[in-house]
Amino acid sequence: MNSGDVKYHKEHTWVKISGNKATVGITDYAQESLGDIVYVDIPELESSVEAGTELTQIESTKATSSVISPVSGTVIEFNEELTDSPETINESPYDKGWIAVIEVEDDSELGNLMDDSEYDKYIEEEAK
Repeated sequence: MNSGDVKYHKEHTWVKISGNKATVGITDYAQESLGDIVYVDIPELESSVEAGTELTQIESTKATSSVISPVSGTVIEFNEELTDSPETINESPYDKGWIAVIEVEDDSELGNLMDDSEYDKYIEEEAK
């Protein structure tokens, strides 16, 4: 996915900002590494989350993994579709497979995230 308004965290989550709302999901690289996703834990609405800490957990046929929040703020929405169809993340990680929407506290944190080309380089390095 190459849209300039998406930023990436080194823990393989992405964030798309619209005003003070950040839609968060895991990257294509992350869903591929995890394999078939079978369960997504629902983050608690109105809970506070800090950038770099666990937002929720995803279970795949291989492992249970933490989804790390790329921003700090309050969880205001969860993708209900993932409750019945967690595999949506495998099929469409950047579109229908988003996980949560966070109301951003401090948008200066976005400066710590990577853009498309930086993230592509990062995963190339990690794959070595």
